[in-house]
Amino acid sequence: MGLLDNVERGLEKLVSGAFSKRFRGGVQPIEIVAALKRDVDSRAVVVQRDRILAPHSFTVGLSSDDFEQLNSHGAVLIAELVTAVRDYAERQRYSFAAPVTVGLVAAADIPNGTVRVASQPLDAVSSWQPALEFNGDIIKLNSAESIIGRGSTAHVVLEDTGASRHHARILWNGKTAGLEDLKSTNGTFLNSKRITASPLEHGDVVGVGSARLIFRILPGDKP
Repeated sequence: MGLLDNVERGLEKLVSGAFSKRFRGGVQPIEIVAALKRDVDSRAVVVQRDRILAPHSFTVGLSSDDFEQLNSHGAVLIAELVTAVRDYAERQRYSFAAPVTVGLVAAADIPNGTVRVASQPLDAVSSWQPALEFNGDIIKLNSAESIIGRGSTAHVVLEDTGASRHHARILWNGKTAGLEDLKSTNGTFLNSKRITASPLEHGDVVGVGSARLIFRILPGDKP
């Protein structure tokens, strides 16, 4: 691999394009990407044999001058940084417990040209909790068996005419999860494939009627 990987090349185009003059002499976006990658690597935690959890929320500290220069590009730059973290994590086979966010802040004690990244540490996680992400909301699953369906007695109630009253269920043993169809009318789908029963992994997409729910495994609440 060369000096810049594919993600950084995308930022290189950003720097060499319309923003090139504004970025000269200060912190470069590529330097922020490198700092984010170092933080991801240093804080990633092995939670299962095939699963490494990485931080998902990052705060990038800059000097006042560097912050003013970089923050002026707003959502465009933030989107590039978020994409850089996601793509790097995918190549490293890291996973996240929630959507990736990156924020820029100014600090008086940070010299010009310096980048400081802070993220929530993931060590000392003693338990894990399954959850479903639906329309941006996180629904925690608190039982060993969680029913998804249109009926009022389901654990996860969907107002969807394509869903049966008791459509599917998620089983959780404290470490691994499974998905089962409950003889629904329209079927249960896992990553767009119809299933009867299947193991369920972090990031899998469960299809029930027109609803698409993302399965998550989150750090449990500390005692």
